Amino acid sequence: MDRRQQKTRKAIFEAFSALLEQKRFEHITVQDIIDRANVGRSTFYAHFETKDSLVKAMCADIFDHIFESAACAYSHRGNSLEAELCHVLCHLRDSKKDVVGILSSQSGDLFMQYYREYLAALFARHRELFPANVPHDFALNHLSRSFAAATAWWVDGKMEHSPERLVDHFLAMTGEYTPCK
Repeated sequence: MDRRQQKTRKAIFEAFSALLEQKRFEHITVQDIIDRANVGRSTFYAHFETKDSLVKAMCADIFDHIFESAACAYSHRGNSLEAELCHVLCHLRDSKKDVVGILSSQSGDLFMQYYREYLAALFARHRELFPANVPHDFALNHLSRSFAAATAWWVDGKMEHSPERLVDHFLAMTGEYTPCK
């Protein structure tokens, strides 16, 4: 993508984020987005087929950055599931307005689906922590869905707990880990 396309995409993301702060997803029109981003309709559709594809791209942007940097943290710090999960939550907290806006919209389920897919890849890097008698796909499904649900609970609670505290609670519930202090 050239710089002009990146700039346009960024303007659309920022416009959409700002609109999500003001109204629910289902009440935002493509016209609202293009007016706010100051781009033409054909420009919007050159980048995104629908509002849902915009949400998907926004999620990919958020998650690619978060989970890439979590993987880097993982490779530099050794086997630290706690550190990776805390890292993910810190980034979500920093993207709070986007995350809350998307989760409270009709596309919240879509957001959570993508989030679970990224979480499954994260947990797969920690396969050695899975009980030997549990099928790998079951463990990934259970952990990614449980952590996604914990994240939704945390967001619904206005992120009252620190990321570290939420990870402690999650890991304590698995019965396999000792929470950090």
